[in-house]
Amino acid sequence: MKIERDKLIPRLKWLWKSSEGIRTKAVLNTLMGLVQVLLDFCFIWSTKLCVDVATGVRDMALSRAVAFLVASVLGGSLLGYARNWVRSLLGAKSQNLMTLKTFTRIMKSAWTGRESLHSGDTMNRLIQDANQITTVITDTLPQLLCVLFRLVGAFIYLYTLQPRLALIMVFIAPVFLLLSRFYARRMMSLSRDIRDAESRIQMIMQENIQNRMLIKSLEQTDFIVDNLSSTQDIQVEKVRRKTRFSSVSSLIAGIGFALGYLVTFVWGVYSLNAHAITYGTMMAFVQLVGQIQGPFRSIANLLPVIISALVSTDRIRELEQVPLESDEHSIMLGSDSVPVGVRFDNVTFRYAQGDSPVLNNLNVDFKPGSLTAVLGETGAGKTTMTRLIMALLHPDSGKIVFYEPDGREVQAGPETRCNIEYVPQGNTLLSGTVRYNLMLGNMNASEEQMKAALHTACADFVLEREEGLDTICGEDGAGLSEGQAQRIAIARSLLRERKIMLLDEVTSALDMETEEQLLKNLSDRAHEHGQTVIFITHRKGVLNLCTGVLDLSEIPDNTQSEVQ
Repeated sequence: MKIERDKLIPRLKWLWKSSEGIRTKAVLNTLMGLVQVLLDFCFIWSTKLCVDVATGVRDMALSRAVAFLVASVLGGSLLGYARNWVRSLLGAKSQNLMTLKTFTRIMKSAWTGRESLHSGDTMNRLIQDANQITTVITDTLPQLLCVLFRLVGAFIYLYTLQPRLALIMVFIAPVFLLLSRFYARRMMSLSRDIRDAESRIQMIMQENIQNRMLIKSLEQTDFIVDNLSSTQDIQVEKVRRKTRFSSVSSLIAGIGFALGYLVTFVWGVYSLNAHAITYGTMMAFVQLVGQIQGPFRSIANLLPVIISALVSTDRIRELEQVPLESDEHSIMLGSDSVPVGVRFDNVTFRYAQGDSPVLNNLNVDFKPGSLTAVLGETGAGKTTMTRLIMALLHPDSGKIVFYEPDGREVQAGPETRCNIEYVPQGNTLLSGTVRYNLMLGNMNASEEQMKAALHTACADFVLEREEGLDTICGEDGAGLSEGQAQRIAIARSLLRERKIMLLDEVTSALDMETEEQLLKNLSDRAHEHGQTVIFITHRKGVLNLCTGVLDLSEIPDNTQSEVQ
């Protein structure tokens, strides 16, 4: 993988834009680093001064020269403490901010129905890559600026003492830059391979921990463990290849640096023997060579970090390929006395180009205040229909309209989602308390409203528990039966108090008696509040309560339909 200019510039622009909010730490680290470099040069100067005074080359009180030396040492120590404090105090905050920005971008992006990245891969990018980028912006780049400042300062200082030696020392720079070009290309490819392998490991662990019960029931635990182990072996091999390449590169650079140090030392020894320099100058030579070679070593160490950050930049930018949803203001329709209907006008939808349409030129009218059962075989488009109504998906052609009886119409979009109470299939509770889950339906709901919603959803069992609304729900509703979790999810939706209710197989885990009571409660509530209800169902018990039935399996090519 090459670091071409046309790819590097967009990466740098993205990094600059992403640094908003954490630039303060980066600037502070840079300034403190520059001061540290100046103090290091002061230490070299004061060391030379002390030696020259002690050997009689310089006429000055030795105590004064030592005072300069002590001041530079104490200043460096105090500044080092301050830099560590700043790094600890602002580092975590900066990383959290970067992760939050990336997380927000993901949550506000459009939902496609066929996500291109595994959730484990997304989590790996969200945490590891975001942290890598933050570290480079707040620490690595400031270090690089300080290193370059140190290199230039050391060269100027050495040039004032011995011009030819300074020129010999920096002769390594063109050679270093030439080698680093090849090094960067190779490291970019190796780093990308490692990050991809780490994502695959997280994908395997996350997916199989979430589905542990299934794996146990299939008696495939050993197979899954072996799969993870082999994937880890692949990742270790990629790390080994990167380490081998990095070690060889470091060895070559180390030989070059050692040679430069040897040249300086021999030069100094012969100059000292010829009385061309003082002992203090000799010591300054040795220290300044370190100040020149040190930056090259630092750059060599920083390059892998910067390259990894460029890889992380590409991986985060891939998350941003999905466009953001519209952030238009919500459009609420209906009122206490005015119901809202939903109409499909010649709607065609397919999940991917080239696929057969799931819905083809569909015309359906869910009239205001109606209760409709939507039937159909698996794959007929029932769940797709609910996602289109909520504007999680968008028609390839045609339109979906929310309307009032007086003629007011609004085309479906994220801004019309505020009109819907939605209960999806399966267990959709989040880890936390029952109260927390209910608040997701209405953050301002009172305890009385929560209890009323639970009663309507036949979930009074919550109030019979010792913890009541503060009963803990584990991940995926652990600690509750599927039917109990389903009813709490219904109560959560009821707290939204909207004019359209979408219920997707919400009685699938209920016994007949509970189902009958729940459906009666929902029907009574819908009539009382003038709601339009759409039941996605296979259960016959629902049909008796509905004013109409739509069977998608009986529509030829899903072309035309009327609710019967």
